[in-house]
Amino acid sequence: MKASAQLVDAARGGDTQAIAQLLTQCQPDLKRFARRTCSSAEDAEDAVQAALWQLYRKIGALRTAATFAVWLFRIVERECFRLFRGRKGAQGQEGVDVEAVAAQALPLDLRLDLSRAIAALPEAWREVLILRDVDELTAPEVAQQLGLGVEAVKSRLHRARAMVRERLMASGYWNKDGGIDGLR
Repeated sequence: MKASAQLVDAARGGDTQAIAQLLTQCQPDLKRFARRTCSSAEDAEDAVQAALWQLYRKIGALRTAATFAVWLFRIVERECFRLFRGRKGAQGQEGVDVEAVAAQALPLDLRLDLSRAIAALPEAWREVLILRDVDELTAPEVAQQLGLGVEAVKSRLHRARAMVRERLMASGYWNKDGGIDGLR
């Protein structure tokens, strides 16, 4: 996500111009994420609108600028799932087991620890990780956006993933075979 820490901090402080700028800057990334996450284009649009509304209403409650992107993407993800459940119940569709979809989701404590691990990364590594793994930009796109070489992007991404993995291992999620305990 392209939002700078200074812009997020200004918005958290109640600067309406900063909030408006954040709403504009975040919308394309949220739409791209929602299109991949939601079950329909209509749900994706609704999820983005819900996330932008939450951003507008609750940006002041955000504790740190570092967790901004994770917070906003989680809102979209939750909204997509909520809309999916609602559509299934309203239309009586058969064949899709909502409980099975929910069971595949990561446990809440793992998601929280993952969010904390990403937020704890140094900003240079966190930016690369989020652009590559959350926004799904290519290495050349990340390099261009951050003004880096492709090799620097790859190096930072490798180090960021290693740091997140180390933190999750310390939390007891990763087993010695490289898998996540408690998941298939």
